[in-house]
Amino acid sequence: MADPIKKVAVIGASGNLGKDVVQELLKAGFEVTAFAREGSESKFPADVTVKRVDYQSVESLTSALDGQDAVVSTIATVAVGGQTTLVDAAISAKVRRFIPSEFGINTRIVGGTAIGNILQGKVKTLDYIISKSQENPWFTWTGISSGIFFDWGLKFGTVGFNKSTKTATIYDSGNEYVQASNLPFLGRVIAAVLSQPEKTANQYLSVASFNPSQNQILEIVEAKTGEKWKVEHASTAEQEKIGLDKLSKGDYSAFSNLLRRRIYADGAKLAVVGDSSANGLLGLQEEDLAATVEEWLRE
Repeated sequence: MADPIKKVAVIGASGNLGKDVVQELLKAGFEVTAFAREGSESKFPADVTVKRVDYQSVESLTSALDGQDAVVSTIATVAVGGQTTLVDAAISAKVRRFIPSEFGINTRIVGGTAIGNILQGKVKTLDYIISKSQENPWFTWTGISSGIFFDWGLKFGTVGFNKSTKTATIYDSGNEYVQASNLPFLGRVIAAVLSQPEKTANQYLSVASFNPSQNQILEIVEAKTGEKWKVEHASTAEQEKIGLDKLSKGDYSAFSNLLRRRIYADGAKLAVVGDSSANGLLGLQEEDLAATVEEWLRE
């Protein structure tokens, strides 16, 4: 049996996802080190070790990773292409597990699509990690697809529900089930992955807090507020058209439009249920959709 993973370096620890990952790792008993750029003013919990690094330098990163068992990268999508330096440093430092910033839609099944082209930084990074793992069998990886960040999306309006105006944008029929995860849940997923290193080695795992339809969310918000919400209907085909037009002009905000087409289109069938879900493998239960929505409405 392999030695347990105890020491974990988190990259992007002050970001939207990174904060929750750090908190859940600490709760699970891991020793957490947060990496930050020189001059960064980011704040971290008192029981987190902070190391200042040069992300462009393999030497700087290797030194900072000395003694670490695992790396968890939660950096933003726009920066994922720069993870190869971090991968090389992790191998030099003999880090045993690498979890790249793969969170979101499953990038293993986006080949030949416009949204897949936008996500090439993630695709190529994981391909690189897999090739390095094959060269160095002690160096393992876990890819994690979480679907949309649901609690974050409610808060910032990207899920299509506005509590201040009581309006909802419903794409197509609104009946398609969508893979979705809350940020703290994703932190617990990562803790569970690292707590079971042999079971989760060199695997691509899809997880979800739940798989709601837009109409289910609408039903909940109307029940919780006791009011009918104004519903605006929209077409995912039109979203795709807008996204492709933006992309042709080099405007990568096209991602949001193309994402709506991919996940909300009738017949997309990207929900993570049954054998396609790794929740059971990790010993995690789905969360309560209504409770999450109610908490958002109270905020």
